Amino acid sequence: MSYGQFATIYDYLMQDVPYDGWVDFLQDQSRRNSIIGKKVLDIACGTGEISLRLIEKGYDVTGVDLSEEMLFIAQDKAEHQGKKLPLFHQNMAELSSLGLYDVVTIFCDSLNYLETDEEIINTFKGVNEHLKQDGLFLFDVHSIYKVSQIFMDETFTFNDEQVSYIWDCFPGEYPNSVEHELTFFVHDVESGLYERVEETHKQRTYPILQLRQWLEDTGFEIISISADFTSEYPTDTSERIFFTCKKVKTST
Repeated sequence: MSYGQFATIYDYLMQDVPYDGWVDFLQDQSRRNSIIGKKVLDIACGTGEISLRLIEKGYDVTGVDLSEEMLFIAQDKAEHQGKKLPLFHQNMAELSSLGLYDVVTIFCDSLNYLETDEEIINTFKGVNEHLKQDGLFLFDVHSIYKVSQIFMDETFTFNDEQVSYIWDCFPGEYPNSVEHELTFFVHDVESGLYERVEETHKQRTYPILQLRQWLEDTGFEIISISADFTSEYPTDTSERIFFTCKKVKTST
């Protein structure tokens, strides 16, 4: 799915998201794996928060996203900051003709928006095709614990003068999947009224062993698996799982 009206309030709601944690993860894994090149493909770049931080660190970044609304915001940010950030409107499961990169990322649990096995496999194949030999593929996903124990059948609320929301979570169509029904009330300064915005987001995750198998089948070596912005291997209650993978052969 792609973000619609939600894109316009996304950055306001995500002010406390630890974007620097993903930047640190990329730098740390590049250093540990002797990646000297600075070309990065940031898949599901959203409004460009991580991409722009990487550019500040000296990386040559290209962004890809399914949401045109998100890309417009990312482009506007880059222009205002005087940064060069090429952006492409593509589905991560159907990547094409974007060149070769030293590092490819899919951060912020964006891979969880793919709903089928085929989409995951096609995404891994596409990433492989856009990586230089021995290049790194870095991504994170929600754990099964987070989907089944933290999200499932829960309601979350937020309220301030600018934006309020009600966020309901329901079991999804597939195993280990969840549907998020979001209702936002966004303050219009000119009218003084609140506009109602509704979005439905679907996410699905997979067991670590299944992701490992697909990665190996599509030409990757798994270098490390960690959890929650640490170097520790995931436990039964870890919420975010990080993968560091190296391209060792061309996918078939």
